[in-house]
Amino acid sequence: MAFGIKRHELNEWKQDVQNGEIAFLTHYWIDERFPGCNTVTKVGCNDVQKLIDWGKQHGLQAEWIDYKEAYPHFDLFGKYELDIMEKEGLKEQLDRFKKPFNR
Repeated sequence: MAFGIKRHELNEWKQDVQNGEIAFLTHYWIDERFPGCNTVTKVGCNDVQKLIDWGKQHGLQAEWIDYKEAYPHFDLFGKYELDIMEKEGLKEQLDRFKKPFNR
């Protein structure tokens, strides 16, 4: 479940993914398996080959693609998230989530 974003942001991401664009969506994310990570960035594109090629540029493996629903995407968190978002010039998406999410 996505926390800390507005419905229109989610809908825009979904539309961009369906249109074959590489789309980014950062939101709060809590999972005890990944201590210290409180955000995830979903990088999606329904053109799976385009998504695979994009991922290769960042050291991501095709097997890491999540095919849930109709929105294939990589889930970025931790160091991958920070490094890739900086390289993509999208660090401001992370900056808005600096404060930890309180459940």
